[in-house]
Amino acid sequence: MMPLRFATIVSSFLLFGVTGVLILNAAIPEENEGKGPKTPDQAVAGSGDVRGRGEEEKTAASPRPKVEVRKSSNSSRAKGDINFDDLAFDIEKDAKFKPGLLTDEIKKLDGVKVKLRGYILPSTLFKETNIDQFVLVRDNQECCFGPGAALFDCVIVEMVPGKTTDFVTRPVTVEGKFKIDTEKYKYPNGIGPRGASHFAIFKIDGVNVK
Repeated sequence: MMPLRFATIVSSFLLFGVTGVLILNAAIPEENEGKGPKTPDQAVAGSGDVRGRGEEEKTAASPRPKVEVRKSSNSSRAKGDINFDDLAFDIEKDAKFKPGLLTDEIKKLDGVKVKLRGYILPSTLFKETNIDQFVLVRDNQECCFGPGAALFDCVIVEMVPGKTTDFVTRPVTVEGKFKIDTEKYKYPNGIGPRGASHFAIFKIDGVNVK
């Protein structure tokens, strides 16, 4: 059964029609002000883009340069050290996922103990401390989860019993067993925003976050 918290994430997608940024019907940590989590109403009200129209047009006309793909070396993979480029496969954003799209290299990671570096996505959190479940993304500057994001740019982290972590804005390294799960993180009936079938397919049973 899909965990309650991720069912809430899916419900938020369908309810608000999120585009580009995940908005949860849940609390979002307030960064750099030492305040507590926002209420759901505050989260939705404060989710808009505050840039002026001219700046929006300028940004649209100047896309970010394409990042060079850098997969882990064979020696790093042998030690379980991987990065998000190692998880990439040929699928369009918001397209339906089919298991046959996964490469042999990705399939070989299933069940392997790995270390993966990324950012804790704050909008998927319900609290700031003693966190036992969160979404790890490759970049904290652009959308990496949900509608409009690449399916392979996020990994669900479920900490093993007795293990938790705290929210930080810096990148973290998650250690644990990597798993491919093509059923657990489907949208209801396999139909989500923009026609996507899944909001995630990768997970890590986390034992350490540092």
